[in-house]
Amino acid sequence: MRFLFNIFLLALVLLAGMAGGVWWWANRPLPMHSSPIDFRVNAGSSLRTAITQMREAGLEVDPLPLVMLARFNGSDTAIKAGSYSVNAGVTPLLLLDKLLKGKVTQGELVLVDGWTFSQWRARMDSHPDLRHELRGLSEAEIGRRMGLGTSSLEGLFFPDTYFFDKQSSDLELLARANRAMQRKLDREWTRRAEGLPYKTPRDALIMASIVEKETGREADRNLVAAVFVNRLRKGMMLQTDPTVIYGLGESFDGRLRRSDLLADTPYNTYTRYGLPPTPIAMPGLASLRAALNPAVSEVLYFVARGDGSSQFSNTLDEHNSAVKRYQRGGK
Repeated sequence: MRFLFNIFLLALVLLAGMAGGVWWWANRPLPMHSSPIDFRVNAGSSLRTAITQMREAGLEVDPLPLVMLARFNGSDTAIKAGSYSVNAGVTPLLLLDKLLKGKVTQGELVLVDGWTFSQWRARMDSHPDLRHELRGLSEAEIGRRMGLGTSSLEGLFFPDTYFFDKQSSDLELLARANRAMQRKLDREWTRRAEGLPYKTPRDALIMASIVEKETGREADRNLVAAVFVNRLRKGMMLQTDPTVIYGLGESFDGRLRRSDLLADTPYNTYTRYGLPPTPIAMPGLASLRAALNPAVSEVLYFVARGDGSSQFSNTLDEHNSAVKRYQRGGK
């Protein structure tokens, strides 16, 4: 009986010593080849698999004590997938806490209101934290991969600041931006004013992109929308420069000439009636709301005052007077 007691006591001492050793190790800084060290834990990875990924990245982690530490915490399989970054001085205990709580490192990408899809692509292609799957693909190919059923992707993505797990794909980020735009467009469409000259939400999206490009001051946005909505209602041409510029594409050199206004393209709203065939930029939420709830007004014209604001007019005579005042120095 005493022999069994001694065996039990010895086992208890050994267990306590092992636990103490693990605890001492858990609070010691881990050796690192450099600092910081970045690594990624894939979805479904076990802790042992994650340790292999950490060691390959240059973080010298002993698998056995870290697995024991995790088991003491009852968390062997509870680690979170994602991209991580650790700095010099990190201990196994801090590392495990980071993995358990999913304290991942994130990339950030600002996709700006009023930018075109080509501008967005350039921003994504140059971002170091994205995994680039879309480089070299045409818009039509990207649309097919995303299941969008269209060869033009203009206007289909919501401008916002996007945070993402590092080394996420640009395709995943675009899919998020597309879902965000669809949700917001669907919601605003249900809240639209009565009697608008749109047949589909896509028409509203096209109008919102024009409003986005034509608005110089937030306070003018709903009146700018009213101008173009009123022109559609009256069967007038929209006659908006940004659509012409979009139709010129890469040939536009920053100066819009009279010859450009006369050259017919699908986007020239000086030569064609109605909306252009696609959006001309990525509109933000304010422009979506303005296009679907424009100001109640009879305005048909506007001209820039030179300070970022616009002068609005109901008649052509009023508009000509405003042009003379603000763009020709009153001459």
